[in-house]
Amino acid sequence: EKMPVAVLVAFALVASASASYGGSRASVRATSTSRALRSFTAIPSLTRAKCGHNSLSKSSSSQGRSVSARASTLSQDELKRMVGYKSIDDYVTSGMVVGLGTGSTAAMAVERLGQLWKSGEIKDIVAIPTSERTREQAESYGIPLATLDTHPDLDVAIDGADEVDPDLNLVKGGGGALLREKMVEARAKKFIVIVDESKMTDALGPGFPVPVEITPFCHEHTRRAIEQLPALQGAAKAVLRMGSSQNNQPDGDNIAITDNGNYIVDLFFDKPVPDAPKLAQELIDTVGVVEHGLFIGMTDAVIIAGSDGISVKEA
Repeated sequence: EKMPVAVLVAFALVASASASYGGSRASVRATSTSRALRSFTAIPSLTRAKCGHNSLSKSSSSQGRSVSARASTLSQDELKRMVGYKSIDDYVTSGMVVGLGTGSTAAMAVERLGQLWKSGEIKDIVAIPTSERTREQAESYGIPLATLDTHPDLDVAIDGADEVDPDLNLVKGGGGALLREKMVEARAKKFIVIVDESKMTDALGPGFPVPVEITPFCHEHTRRAIEQLPALQGAAKAVLRMGSSQNNQPDGDNIAITDNGNYIVDLFFDKPVPDAPKLAQELIDTVGVVEHGLFIGMTDAVIIAGSDGISVKEA
């Protein structure tokens, strides 16, 4: 169900407001929209409803129609902030153990969690970051951190994705954190994915390379073994990531190294992955492969931001 356009514009206002705007937290979980709009008066009569859905008064709806043109001009960063904030507001409450993803969209969720932690609206939480840069961001807000060693069971994990197919299978790891992301998110009772509509695809593969984390030892041998897997049917080229591990575009002369000291091979497809679950299994069975960026059957819900609103797709 799409959010009304008036709500969408309000999120754009949130994106340009101070990161420390106020508002009291209700004792029951509020929707992201109602909480984010408490300090704004441009859209009156917003009411809370169950299950993260909201209703608007007649005057609010009328105002929403009058600003529809503005909604269509939201930037990608504004869309990312919308889903990042909504994921925290809708799925995180005091006392939880929370997995924090990696990437530009996940960073918006960390930002929102940091705001609520610093304001005291969320208490007694512990967060498990999936990368060094997420750890640094969370620490900047004073969010208490832990690892799976002490907190192996998570209430929820929130992260972005590079591609999402109709079955909510994912390609992740464009930012190089696929191993830690999968370790953390596999332990969560709920795994919530946050994306803008450009990440939704009919099939995995052509739109974004599939990353595979491998050991440095005999990495060229492992790269060739991956490229020859039966599940690929010769449909992909395996390319060793160079430069920064945080993107799949060559931006240096040295081999990219992950937070775990490993290398990454990116699988570039010119057509959809023939059988993603089969490929996932063949990859993890390959000696020398540490982990891959196919997240199959893990997603509980995807929050999607588009130019006309926010929608939630559940598994």
